[in-house]
Amino acid sequence: MRIAVIGIVIEKDRSASKAVNEVLSNFGEYIVGRMGIPDNPHEVYVISVIMRATTEIISSMTGKLGRINNVTVKSAVTNVEI
Repeated sequence: MRIAVIGIVIEKDRSASKAVNEVLSNFGEYIVGRMGIPDNPHEVYVISVIMRATTEIISSMTGKLGRINNVTVKSAVTNVEI
C-alpha cells in the first residue's frame, strides 16, 4: 500500500461532478480524506484526494476519473510502502 495525492479538476460543466463522486464513492474504503474547492465564477471545480492503496487500485481510480468528460486528473504516489 502507498499514500497518494490525487488532484481532480472539473471544467466547464459541473454535471461531471456526479460521475466523479460516484467513482470516489466506489473507492471510498481507500480514501483517507478529500477537499473540494469550487471556483464558480470561472466554472472550475478542484478536488484533492488522499488515498492509501496499492498502485493498481490508485491507477484504476485515476483511469476511471480521467475518462469522464471535462475532468483532468493528476496523481503523486509515494515510494514508501506502508
